[in-house]
Amino acid sequence: MASLVAYEDSDSEAEAEPGAGGQAAGLVEDRAAAAGTRCAEPGQPRLPPPAGLPLSGSDPGRGPSARLRWPGTERAAAWAPPRASALWAGCAPARPAPPPPPAAPRKRPPAPRDAPCWTRAQAGAPGGSGGAGFPRGGRRSEDCVVPYTPKRLRPQQGAPPGQEAPGPPEGSAPAPLRLPPGVSEAIQPHLNGPRRETRVPRTVLRHLRGHEGPVNGIQWCPVPARSQLLLSTSMDRTFKVWDAVDSGRCLQTYSVHSEAVRAAQWSPCGQRILSGGFDFGLHLTDLETGTQLFSGRSDFRITTLKFYPKDHNIFLCGGFSSEIKAWDVRTGKVVRGYKATIQQTLDILFLQEGSEFLSSTDASTRDSADRTIIAWDFRTSAKISNQIFHERYTCPSLALHPREPVFLAQTNGNYLALFSAVWPYRMSRRRRYEGHKVEGYAVGCECSPCGDLLVTGSSDGRVLMFSFRTASRACTLQGHTQACVGVTYHPILPSVLGTCSWAGDIKIWH
Repeated sequence: MASLVAYEDSDSEAEAEPGAGGQAAGLVEDRAAAAGTRCAEPGQPRLPPPAGLPLSGSDPGRGPSARLRWPGTERAAAWAPPRASALWAGCAPARPAPPPPPAAPRKRPPAPRDAPCWTRAQAGAPGGSGGAGFPRGGRRSEDCVVPYTPKRLRPQQGAPPGQEAPGPPEGSAPAPLRLPPGVSEAIQPHLNGPRRETRVPRTVLRHLRGHEGPVNGIQWCPVPARSQLLLSTSMDRTFKVWDAVDSGRCLQTYSVHSEAVRAAQWSPCGQRILSGGFDFGLHLTDLETGTQLFSGRSDFRITTLKFYPKDHNIFLCGGFSSEIKAWDVRTGKVVRGYKATIQQTLDILFLQEGSEFLSSTDASTRDSADRTIIAWDFRTSAKISNQIFHERYTCPSLALHPREPVFLAQTNGNYLALFSAVWPYRMSRRRRYEGHKVEGYAVGCECSPCGDLLVTGSSDGRVLMFSFRTASRACTLQGHTQACVGVTYHPILPSVLGTCSWAGDIKIWH
């Protein structure tokens, strides 16, 4: 008995089931119609199917299975040739005609290089773009790659995309300081008149804001005719000059340092400012031209600067080092050194004659009586006395009395100590000014021009004033929200006081 083998992809008549007689009859008709038609031999052209032969695409049951169909015929159904009947299933399927060539794309004019990235992407992609900023086909344009820019460096609103807001050229000198001609109307009446008694200030005359970091110190201009100018140094790497009496506005900002500006001093002529900071840099800036008359680099971070009273071309520089150095701005070199077994110099104070000066250090160990406050001879670099302060507290600031041969020392024991300014520099045991807090801050202190009042800041923001004779508290001002680290009386105007704080603001009291 002959056995019949049926495959899944063949249209054998043996697979006919009852009820499918119509389909089998159609298959017989196809065989009979194609009896005289055979597959073309290799190398001979194919013959078209006989006229009247039903197409396989017209009846889904008569076409070849999906396994024998030519790939891609579903997409090109609009232009593919008619399919052959089931009789052609055993022969190689005919290759469909190639699709018609697409129309030539319409090229867009190239966009300029400074145009936005999405404009350049659309201009370079033929026929438009497949998405925002991408050409057709999903390939990203190289011109569209824009690096990420932080928000604080992005241009302001209104600037074109990709173009930064214009700024001052790097390394340019500050603009010259322009002052109104003549003397301030508030200072003119007090230039030639007798000095008045200093009274306790009560109200805030000016509130100066502009620093972005803590203010380390303030100083009035030493020239009486220009004493409306106030110098301030800050941890935001700048120092500013203010018109603190007339208008209360900032006249000029100097950014010559790359790190915090810890110390700055007016020159005795009032036309230059000497500054030093944590970037090891020393700069002498001329206010009228805005140029650097002197620039040097120390080998330690600078915390204090003082001009030599007898020669204004020489200044002392102290900081995070065991040595204090004397610089000459004419040669730009160190002319003297004062070395002690310490780690840091906190403050320097010249005595009245200028041949001696005092230095306060950070030594606070058990045997630090010979290193807390040291008296030096300026010319010989020798120690005059090192047995001055015998208590285990550091002294962040020193102040000289304007009329009597005494000086004050701010201590971390939360009190002001009084010392003699003449050898052997003994400390007074009878008068001690206390009630404020220091708590590690470099809180400053000063005497009034008449010498009757002492003023000091406090780590809790208060401003305290004491009577010099009785050591009693004269007044307490709620000055700042954070530590008040700088206080200074105006040299000409009576009862005018300037204070600065760790919050970055400055107040002028009257």
